Amino acid sequence: MKQIALVTGAEGFIGSHLVNFLSADGWKVIGAYLNQGPATSAELPNVRFEQCDLRNGQRISQILNEHQPTHIFHLGAQSLPTLSWSNPVETFESNIMGSLHLFEAVRHAKKPATVVSACSSAEYGHVPPAAIPVTEEQPFRPLHPYGISKVCLDLLAREYFLDYKIPAINLRLFNTTGPGKTSDAPSDFVRQLVRIKKGLQPPVIEVGNLKPHRAFLDVDDTVRGFYLAALKGKHGEAYNLCATKTHEIGELLRTAIRLSGVKAEIRPVPRLMRPSDEKIIFGSTRKIRRDTGWKPLKSIEQTLKSMLEYWDANM
Repeated sequence: MKQIALVTGAEGFIGSHLVNFLSADGWKVIGAYLNQGPATSAELPNVRFEQCDLRNGQRISQILNEHQPTHIFHLGAQSLPTLSWSNPVETFESNIMGSLHLFEAVRHAKKPATVVSACSSAEYGHVPPAAIPVTEEQPFRPLHPYGISKVCLDLLAREYFLDYKIPAINLRLFNTTGPGKTSDAPSDFVRQLVRIKKGLQPPVIEVGNLKPHRAFLDVDDTVRGFYLAALKGKHGEAYNLCATKTHEIGELLRTAIRLSGVKAEIRPVPRLMRPSDEKIIFGSTRKIRRDTGWKPLKSIEQTLKSMLEYWDANM
């Protein structure tokens, strides 16, 4: 049976990488996007892009009936915690109601697809040091509307599995980065280094708090996590997806500087300092390793090098 994937949020960072991965693996892929389809759409075999606002249940049903996917990778969302504070209504409409419309469409489809949803480590909120690395049993204590919306998706998917037998699997994503990523510390460092190298800014890198420890997972490893969860994950379960080692943010910066060969002053600036920062964000991946055989393959150095190469070619 030919595997047919519907990827929501196909224009996003992880979504676009997942579309490429599945296409290369021989899947037929339907990429659903909100406003603008990926620029590489014409280059990918077995890929078709469809405009779809997840808040439009009829449109979702139309796409499901036309393409009858075997698997749905649900990544479409308003994904910025900062924006969720300033516009919680839009975040809830997109992330909660959009997900509800999707699961309702799957429930009424001729044959329910396996749904792998992109949930988030933001569901856990502040975790006490004794509970690090955090497991899937950690209580939910989200700190912002985005985190709350992902708790709702997590519980919604489980409810549709229990009540309607929808084969649903949730991945709680921790920090993910890689080529094309924006709005995280490694991508900010790398893009500044490339700009300095190209003479587009003075040899000064502006930074925020360099003390926190984060476990950044390469996007290629994240995409394999979605793939293996879809094929081997247990229905109704949630899995952490995280790198297996943390690094101090300052260490990541020093590594990026070394790999770039650029000499630059490191300058902390108040506007990049957050009111509060978790000292460490780190998740246990024992469960997904046990059930699917997944493990990360790329080192942080390989990730930073690929990011430097990407921005050098695309800036």
